Amino acid sequence: MRMQSVLLGQVLVLLWVSTAWAEVLVQPDFDAKKFSGLWYVVAMVSDCKVYVDKKDHLLMSTSAVTATREGNLSVHMEFPWADGCNRKDAEYLKVGSEGHFRVPALGYLDVRVVDVDYSSFAVIYIYKELEGALSTMVQLYSRTQEASPQALKAFQDFYPTVGLASDMMVMLPKSDACSSAGKEAP
Repeated sequence: MRMQSVLLGQVLVLLWVSTAWAEVLVQPDFDAKKFSGLWYVVAMVSDCKVYVDKKDHLLMSTSAVTATREGNLSVHMEFPWADGCNRKDAEYLKVGSEGHFRVPALGYLDVRVVDVDYSSFAVIYIYKELEGALSTMVQLYSRTQEASPQALKAFQDFYPTVGLASDMMVMLPKSDACSSAGKEAP
């Protein structure tokens, strides 16, 4: 009987996960080449326990994105920490439609570009696994370190639709630990 309960629980979780993913739409006519370039991660919101515990100490990071011929994204990320800059490269693997990815190296099971104007902002939805726990994250990308009112509105309008509350959100302060001086968009 216990085995049946465990299996039923796993099936229900899979159904819930499938439903949660299905409700998040991807930017229509997503163009990976236009999406390429340098982005600042200026705000984020998540229900991840690790994030919630550390969100008040996070700083603005960058992602340098390059589209590949296969429709994937090659992403170089730089995260400022108290002791310097942590750099990481990851391949965002295309899943189905344009703008929909997974990133096994980071535990990102589902990544969707849900809104983008290419020249100033993008709203990114991430469903991930970290330390054995599933969580949802939404990031606001900006081409500059200052997000426009339009970008903030798009971000703030979207994240509640995936069950994230405003007290889980943080605007990330600027940092020079990963100096972008001299960086150019790929």
